Amino acid sequence: MSRRLLAEVGKSQRITILETLKRRGSLSVQELATVLKMSYMGVKQHCVSLQKDGYLSTWRKPGALGRPQMVYRLSSKAHDLYEKPDNHLSIALLEASKKLFGTGAAEKLLFQFFQLLAEGYARRLRGETPKDRARAFAKLRDEEGYMTLFSLENDRVCMVEHHHPYLELLDAYTVWERMETEMINRLIGVRLRRECQREDGMYRCVFTFD
Repeated sequence: MSRRLLAEVGKSQRITILETLKRRGSLSVQELATVLKMSYMGVKQHCVSLQKDGYLSTWRKPGALGRPQMVYRLSSKAHDLYEKPDNHLSIALLEASKKLFGTGAAEKLLFQFFQLLAEGYARRLRGETPKDRARAFAKLRDEEGYMTLFSLENDRVCMVEHHHPYLELLDAYTVWERMETEMINRLIGVRLRRECQREDGMYRCVFTFD
């Protein structure tokens, strides 16, 4: 989190609520209270305060039975709490390269970027099997701020990322997602299926083995 916004958010319980919602997407007050082992009213007060400050939004989640459940999730403002490189400068440089060297220049630079990035990962990645490499890769990405979790769901390998430091670049250049996915496929050694969910301040990208 950035220091300025960290000071603005304040209490550690509020930060913990934001971190939990960042990783889990959306939760009700009762679900948050259970996960965080806090009182219902304590969590409720923090959520109301965070919503008032613009960091949370609410929506009605349809339930299998009964009335829809009100849940909290991060707002787009909350996305700024998490550290990211200067994507605006990177985008400006890529746009300048197109003007100087033609429309294909930006894609060539991004290709080179992913080549170097893959080499760096390969030097640090350990694991004999694709599952082991996926577990190790998830750990590396989590350390880099992607908030990545590794799990086995019904014996299927799954990596879930809840933050993307280069989100503006990913939006500006659609080729980014393809190059990133191809890089991960090569590093893990199997083809992965990528499914991303974007809504307000929430980013969730799931990689599963085909």
